[in-house]
Amino acid sequence: MPNPRLADRYAKSLIDLATERGQLDVVREDMRYIQGVCNASREFLNMLRSPVIKSDQKEKMVSAVTAGKVSELTVAFNNLLVKKGREGDLPEIANAFINQYNALKGIHKVKLTTAVAVSAELKKSIEAKVQAANGFGTVELETVTQENLIGGFVLEFNNKLVDASIAHDLREIKKQFSTNIYVQSIR
Repeated sequence: MPNPRLADRYAKSLIDLATERGQLDVVREDMRYIQGVCNASREFLNMLRSPVIKSDQKEKMVSAVTAGKVSELTVAFNNLLVKKGREGDLPEIANAFINQYNALKGIHKVKLTTAVAVSAELKKSIEAKVQAANGFGTVELETVTQENLIGGFVLEFNNKLVDASIAHDLREIKKQFSTNIYVQSIR
């Protein structure tokens, strides 16, 4: 069961420690790696959250997955989580760490969903427009393709949604036809 307060506290502690040791950017890359592993492998998540697997076995498995890929500080942090019985919260802690890092550095995540893949040139143009329109310092653009949009785009950032897709327009037209006030006056 996700516990956002716990994840925020552990992430804040890790940010403070990494800042103190001058390894904040290194630990961010480590957390992105861990986030990627957690998103890619359902088996890894199940292993972390399993009450049947003993903590020493979990520690060995986490070490095997992260060996040579993360820094010493992150290895020590992961071992601490296992010893405290909080290894099941590792995915949420990694997400919280990245969110806190982005807030600390002024990085804004923007998600662009289109019907077809966009070019690198268009990505840079969209980043620049979002930065200029909202006064953002740095923008981290994530692109997703969904063919059911038909055309156009959906832009998400800071709990805002800009839906300029053809699928959205078609849904709006369908709504207008279903609540047509003139149909009753024709009869």
